Amino acid sequence: MDIKDIQNLIRFVSKAGVSEVKYKTKDFEINIKTPSAAAEGVAYIPQPSVFQPAVHQPAPAPAAAASTTPVAPQASEDNSKYLTIKSPMIGTFYRKPSPDKNVFVNVGDSVAVGDTVCVIEAMKLFNQIESEVSGKIVKILVDDASPVEYDQPLFLVDPS
Repeated sequence: MDIKDIQNLIRFVSKAGVSEVKYKTKDFEINIKTPSAAAEGVAYIPQPSVFQPAVHQPAPAPAAAASTTPVAPQASEDNSKYLTIKSPMIGTFYRKPSPDKNVFVNVGDSVAVGDTVCVIEAMKLFNQIESEVSGKIVKILVDDASPVEYDQPLFLVDPS
C-alpha cells in the first residue's frame, strides 16, 4: 500500500462516518480513528518500527492562544483574506530538503503554482509539497520538524 492508497483510505473513512477502521497485512497495520471516536488520530504501525503522531503537540497551542486572547480573534479575521496551503498527508513537516540546505520558502517570499514549499516525511519517504496557489507567503503555521495531520494548514498566502 503506497501513500496515495493510504490518503484515499483516510478520505473514504472520514466520509463513510465510521469511527474506526483497522487494515492489516503481513508488512504493516494501519488503524484509522475518526473524530467521532473516543480518541482522534491515525496510527501507522509497520512491523519493524512504530509511528504514531504526537498527541501532546496540540495542548501547547491553546495555552499560547489563551495568553494572547485579545490578538487571536483579530488574527482570525485578518486570515480570511489569505489562501491556505494545507498538508496533503500525515507526517513530519520540514522546511528544508536536508539539514545542510536552505529553507524552501520564508515569510515574504513569492510562490507560484507548482513551487515546492516544504517536505513532509511519511513512513520514511520524503514527499515534496508543492504550492497549489500563487502569491506571497504571509505566515508559516508549523514549526520545523513537527508532526502534521492530514489537511492541517501549513502556510498562509496572500494572493494579491
